[in-house]
Amino acid sequence: MEIQEIKKQLYHLEKELLTPQMRENSSKLNEVLAADFFEFGSSGTIWSKKDLVEGGLSVLEMTLSDFAIHPLAEDVILATYRVHDKTRNQKTLRSSIWRKNGDQWQLFFHQGTLAK
Repeated sequence: MEIQEIKKQLYHLEKELLTPQMRENSSKLNEVLAADFFEFGSSGTIWSKKDLVEGGLSVLEMTLSDFAIHPLAEDVILATYRVHDKTRNQKTLRSSIWRKNGDQWQLFFHQGTLAK
């Protein structure tokens, strides 16, 4: 698969993860998050897949910018971008590691870091 097509797919998934439709839907989260998913949140909290699927994600108004991908291995991609959380008036740097599982990309790791 061409790198630009992968970038488009992952951008769509990252953007979708910011929406209430995804953040409040445990079955969708269960599909997108890898079984061994974990996150280092911008709050300093470490989250697991179980935490997010069972507890859901907070719903905030967020916009994504400066999206880029960096191949790490065949079927493993690092995505980096910025998020502006309009609800809390906060900006964060984000990084995600996506792994291909069959025909589907799944989020393995995510980190949010507060930015100035």
